[in-house]
Amino acid sequence: MRITLHIRRQPNAGAAGRMAKYEVPNVNQEMSFLEMLDVLNEDLIARGEDPVAFDHDCREGICGMCGAMVNGVAHGPLAATTLCQLHMRHFKDGDTLYVEPWRAKAFPVIKDLVVDRTAFDRIIAAGGFISASTGSAQDGNTILIPKRDADRAMDAAACIGCGACVAMCPNASAALFTGAKISHLGLLPQGQPERATRAVAMVAQATAEGFGSCTNIGECEAVCPKEIKLEVIARMNRDFIRAAWSDR
Repeated sequence: MRITLHIRRQPNAGAAGRMAKYEVPNVNQEMSFLEMLDVLNEDLIARGEDPVAFDHDCREGICGMCGAMVNGVAHGPLAATTLCQLHMRHFKDGDTLYVEPWRAKAFPVIKDLVVDRTAFDRIIAAGGFISASTGSAQDGNTILIPKRDADRAMDAAACIGCGACVAMCPNASAALFTGAKISHLGLLPQGQPERATRAVAMVAQATAEGFGSCTNIGECEAVCPKEIKLEVIARMNRDFIRAAWSDR
């Protein structure tokens, strides 16, 4: 396959970005998108040019490190798929692809397709944990949790923090991410003691980081590689409102 790439290049945070065109003539359809970028970079290095910087780690759709806009869609055209799981067989010979980094004030560009997502870390640090010691792991049957709650908590905990929800949201809102991190603890018995303070602290931190407000457009759910549902945002808003009123 021959693929034409238009990739946004930006040498550092303070420099102006530009779109650069590259031809990749030897693409195997079984390559992942990141492997295709590896092939491009090998060619650039052989020519003495600067390779394209992009985030990656596990390349199994687990870590949440990879991510870029492909033709205007976070993680590319395939639903419920991270960029590292997107294979070139989903494109056609001769396709032209535009690859850009996440665009959000709270995700400043470091270089090329790499953005600083430590804002997510600070949101989690604000309250996405259980501070009381729960001891060693207990047998799963000793803590009775309704299956519906356990399933919902597990679904919310599937969030890998890739940032696609922010990148795709017209408001650059982190509501889906924050809602998922609040929900998976708020649905379990261990998370109840700090449920109110957790919601207030994490929402406040998301606002302080410069993320926009949620207007329930739903683009976040549409591109989430783990299919996190909008209901986590509703649960976050409920916990936040209850906590805010109880402090009055």
